[in-house]
Amino acid sequence: MSLLLSMMGLSSKKTIWAFFAMILVLAGIAAANPAEAQGSPEKRIALVVGNAAYKVGALPTPANDAGLIAQTLQAAGFDVIGARDLDQNGLRDAMRDFLTKANASGPNTVVFVYLAGYGVQYQGDNYFVPIDAQIANATDVPVQALRVSDFTKSLSAINNRGSIVVLDAARANPFVQSSQPLAGGLALVDPDANQLIAFNAAPGTVAPQEAGPYGSYAHALAEMIRVGGLSLDDVFDRTRLRVGDLTKGAEISWDASKFKNAFNFFDRGPNAPAAPVSTVDEVANRTKPIRDFDERDAYFAALDRDTLQGYEDFLAAYPNDSMVRRVRAIVAARREAITWRETWIADTPEAYWSYLRRYPRGPHVWDARRRLEHFEAALEPPPSFAVIEYDVPPPPPPEIVYVDRPVLYFDDADFGYAPPPPVVFLAPPPPDFVVLAPPVLSVDLYVLPAPVFVPVPEWVEPPRDIAPPENNIIFNNIHNTVVNNTTVINNNNTVVNENGAAPAAPGLTTGQKLAGAAVIAGAGAAALHVALPPSVQKKAAVLQKQNPAAAAKATPGAAPAVAPVAKPQAGNATAHTLPGANGQPLPAGGKLPGNPGTVPGKQAQPPQAAPNAAHNPAVAAQPAGQGTNANAHALPGSKGQPLPAAGNTPAVKGQNQIAKTPAPQAAPSGKPNAVVAAPKPNAHGSASPAVAARTPAKPKAVSNNQARVNSQPHVAAAPARRANPVPAQPRPAPHVVAQARAVAPKPQAQPKPQPQPKVVQQQVKRQPPPPPQKPPEKKKCGAPGLPACH
Repeated sequence: MSLLLSMMGLSSKKTIWAFFAMILVLAGIAAANPAEAQGSPEKRIALVVGNAAYKVGALPTPANDAGLIAQTLQAAGFDVIGARDLDQNGLRDAMRDFLTKANASGPNTVVFVYLAGYGVQYQGDNYFVPIDAQIANATDVPVQALRVSDFTKSLSAINNRGSIVVLDAARANPFVQSSQPLAGGLALVDPDANQLIAFNAAPGTVAPQEAGPYGSYAHALAEMIRVGGLSLDDVFDRTRLRVGDLTKGAEISWDASKFKNAFNFFDRGPNAPAAPVSTVDEVANRTKPIRDFDERDAYFAALDRDTLQGYEDFLAAYPNDSMVRRVRAIVAARREAITWRETWIADTPEAYWSYLRRYPRGPHVWDARRRLEHFEAALEPPPSFAVIEYDVPPPPPPEIVYVDRPVLYFDDADFGYAPPPPVVFLAPPPPDFVVLAPPVLSVDLYVLPAPVFVPVPEWVEPPRDIAPPENNIIFNNIHNTVVNNTTVINNNNTVVNENGAAPAAPGLTTGQKLAGAAVIAGAGAAALHVALPPSVQKKAAVLQKQNPAAAAKATPGAAPAVAPVAKPQAGNATAHTLPGANGQPLPAGGKLPGNPGTVPGKQAQPPQAAPNAAHNPAVAAQPAGQGTNANAHALPGSKGQPLPAAGNTPAVKGQNQIAKTPAPQAAPSGKPNAVVAAPKPNAHGSASPAVAARTPAKPKAVSNNQARVNSQPHVAAAPARRANPVPAQPRPAPHVVAQARAVAPKPQAQPKPQPQPKVVQQQVKRQPPPPPQKPPEKKKCGAPGLPACH
């Protein structure tokens, strides 16, 4: 020991004791932090934003896309916060909240950020556009939008396992409609340290407009995340192949990575089927020269690699192939994006003159001229100057035609692109993930839509060695159908109650099990389970507390409390919320209260309205005068209707929860039952009833375009009763008509007359009965002063 200490230069006793004290301190630190010393489980956090309700015009898919990605990340063990339709202040606050959360999350955290909406590029930087942005001129961009690089640099500065930033925002935008336009799409960028950046469309290109319910990029990305055992690079490479397949080549996604840690969204179980392409073949496909593939496979090999060299190798090997024009356009866009990136980094007059000499009418012409104005330099290249050296050669003449415009579309009819062949190197999508049902559109301020969760295959396992957030029901039930936050159905058709309720009684249908479990678990729980960022949640609470009208105006493009339509449809009616909704008490022990307005087995949500709000006929009743206005249907138990007899609870089938009510029966109170006709399923397997909305003043109906059926109901509030209502004659209960003929109720005992809600069928104003006419007076005679009677 003394020899060792002398070799270390520690001779004096004081120095030796100091050395041992330092060792003890370090040992104490290690003992106090055993998780840090031995490696703690990986944490996963995510921020998801979908901006759709822009003032300049709404987009059909970003909010839905954000809901789909948020749910998929939850299944992968991420603690997700998210919001839709954020203005500039809300977006800044949400990003600030998330950076605070990431800083506090610790070094073993993986960060995922997904931004969907409009994105623009300006002078080499990308900007994400809030919904209230007013961008009339290019110089408005840095004032009205948020620069993405500021956010990504802040993320990379945090000591963690890495960050993944996805911009689903390369769209043809309506901003800067002038003679000095912005360059199209997003700008090529370099990711920061330990970061992956991905775009829905390659730099300088835009995705085609899609009707929905989901965009091709979000759909493909969600599919590939759910494939067990894929590395991070494989997920985004396969996403690119799937996006090209879904859009017939009209959209080519892009990503660049410096992510250095191993990462899998899901694990692959031992019972997994054989991969369509073995690992050995996959490695060979990425290293084999392009010319060694046949023509069809060569195109997909180049697309899988997504490098300028790979595309150029394809053009050299197969100059007469049908994909040549498409590949040449990809090369033209990539070469121009690289040239502009290097020009912007140099940021000198000579650099911008060099760009203008290569691309005199290129996408970034006006960006270059704006920078030259900043330098007070000539806007056109002088006869002689020091041309900068680029990493890519000048474009050959056949390429120039593709980039002599501000934006490049891969489905531009002017270029006559041939459709690509069926995709190879990629397995077909799972059958239940080919067509996704529309999500449940949230009626709460800023809350993301909630898609119907499609269970992952049995051989896909949850990721190991992670610390998922508490009460992550999606993560805990990745192989089950999750109906809402409190109820799931496992593969054995058994209801699993997350709140610990007793299993459903044997002999009931799946729908009846679901219905009973939902009430026991608390039907008032919100179906949407992606938490809002704290600042956004606070803002929403303030707006909702003020008044519903102010809350509806908080999001431009959001529907008012009652969606106005032209004409009500026959058969629609208003209904009420379940116990537990809007502060209503939950039934004790799973027993339903005896008062009217409760329905067994129905799930409710906070009653508000949204544009094109999705509805479900499986909606229960709420006592009159409670809650806010929304759209729903009347069911047994609403407005004094009796509850169905045991075993006759409406069944919920599949993911769409279509209610099918058995023949009505007389209740002990003698009140008539409402009959629910089963909706006719549409192409997506969900019903699409027209739903009526009604206020106390004037009944309104929601058209079929505004009322698309999904797996979770939106709940309507009943109109307030008038004071001293005039007793009405008994009439049949409101009926629900959902593209099917209503079932006539069987004769029942005459109920006691009491006020009933109006059936919103026809806005026909009844004329009051005419006042009774007085009988003609008989002539009087014989009295004094009158003539004698004859």
